[in-house]
Amino acid sequence: MAAPAPVSRALWHRLALASSGLLFALFLASCESPKKESEEPSDEEQVELGGLRLQAAAFEELPGWEDDSLEEALPALQRSCRRLLTQPDERALGPDGLAGTVGDWRAPCTHLEATSSSDPEQLRQLFQSEFTPLAVLDGEEPQGLFTGYYEAELQGSLTRKPGYEVPLYGKPGDLVEVDLQEFRADLPPERLVGRVEGGRLQPYPARAAIENGHLQGRNEEVLWVSDPVDAFFLHVQGSGVVRLDEGGEVRVGFAGSNGRPFYAIGRALIDEGIIERDKSSMQAIRDWLRANPERAQELMHRNERFIFFRLLDGPGPIGAQGVPLTPGRSLAVDPAHLPLGVPLWLETTWPATERPLQRLMVAQDTGSAIKGVVRGDFFWGSGESALEQAGRMRQQGRYWLLLPRAVAEAYLAQS
Repeated sequence: MAAPAPVSRALWHRLALASSGLLFALFLASCESPKKESEEPSDEEQVELGGLRLQAAAFEELPGWEDDSLEEALPALQRSCRRLLTQPDERALGPDGLAGTVGDWRAPCTHLEATSSSDPEQLRQLFQSEFTPLAVLDGEEPQGLFTGYYEAELQGSLTRKPGYEVPLYGKPGDLVEVDLQEFRADLPPERLVGRVEGGRLQPYPARAAIENGHLQGRNEEVLWVSDPVDAFFLHVQGSGVVRLDEGGEVRVGFAGSNGRPFYAIGRALIDEGIIERDKSSMQAIRDWLRANPERAQELMHRNERFIFFRLLDGPGPIGAQGVPLTPGRSLAVDPAHLPLGVPLWLETTWPATERPLQRLMVAQDTGSAIKGVVRGDFFWGSGESALEQAGRMRQQGRYWLLLPRAVAEAYLAQS
């Protein structure tokens, strides 16, 4: 066993350590950087810890390392490697170059690309010879929160007809996006969304105005779907698969938003005593909305944020790294602390159980709710089974960052 050797960075964060109940993370994808919306923890549920530390470890210390079917993670690893290697060798990876440079990954990525999924032991040996695991800690704390997300699945049509009358809109022609730092470097790195009225940029209409006809008659519709509740969940998740009445299916993804703030209706349902905290889940929220359509519309309109969609080609959904996500192997992390595209060893438990969930993951996505050194969002895939797992997942766990040996040695030598 290697002696512990911490590597510290002065990065502070607010990590959600919430009590039991529904404060789940949901997927909000972006065409450039997918993000997830979440119930925000209350002030008393947020704790400041000591910042990222990396501590030397060995593969035999990783719980379940010998039992995982590593070959299931190979497609995700290869996709991330291909993306990484399109960048210049000198480009730093992660905050403060935490994962070295692209050049440091060229050899291990080349070997991963040549590895066959039919030989699991070859992949295990490759990792053990080319990588070093480093325990990720927040100060002295190795444990953090792990939630789940999924890709929504809807029934839809290419045209409006009886049974399919809920529109999914494309990005409107009058929507304007402004990057403040393009005007002045000392302005905050924020992007404003609105429309021009009378020569002035004004906020774009909220959800209620859009659903009450703001875009009607402008041919901005991409698809029509059957269920307003499913459409709302799609807006929260940000991407999904639409099974077409005409036959076949299409995938839709985030094209833009109206720039309005996100409102967490799950927390509202709990706070107003409509759903009991210990019985809350994504499914419970969906069932209540469907059973109470009049109140549901008022509640959903409280979430002023409205998402516009585009049709996607090929596999998906696409994560923040720009590659398709792999169910059960893609993890959303906080890019303020960890680099995208790198492998992680995850130790947590299956949703709502104490059964160990220990496996090789790849950091391929981000999320506005995924903040903290030890914080992850587990991608479960699409459909009802994925929703069931994602909706119940709120587990404690930890992870190890797997870095090329030379990169890990350089960090440890600086400690």
